[in-house]
Amino acid sequence: MNYYFTVLKKYAVFSGRARRAEYWYFFLFNLIIAFGLGFIEGIMGIASETDDSVLAGIYQLAILIPSIAVGVRRMHDVNKSGWFLLIPIYNLILAVTDGTKGDNKYGPDPKATETK
Repeated sequence: MNYYFTVLKKYAVFSGRARRAEYWYFFLFNLIIAFGLGFIEGIMGIASETDDSVLAGIYQLAILIPSIAVGVRRMHDVNKSGWFLLIPIYNLILAVTDGTKGDNKYGPDPKATETK
């Protein structure tokens, strides 16, 4: 849960690097929250005539900028430009790849600074 709040604190920070754990835990908590909101909405009967989840949609819209920002920082960790997020399969491969060891042109190694 720490990684989730770390990403939210860096709401629109597109510079620097993000570890795999930061990116994937943020993704996991977003998924859990969206399912939870959809479940609550289903129980309460909000917008029951449609298949769309209003609460989850509002949440996803609110979290759009931090999601893009952490994705860009994740691409920076593997020493790639943030524009690589736009390449469908390759960005997934980069997201699961271990980051560049040591400093790169996007900043210091987040693993090295975290273990001190």
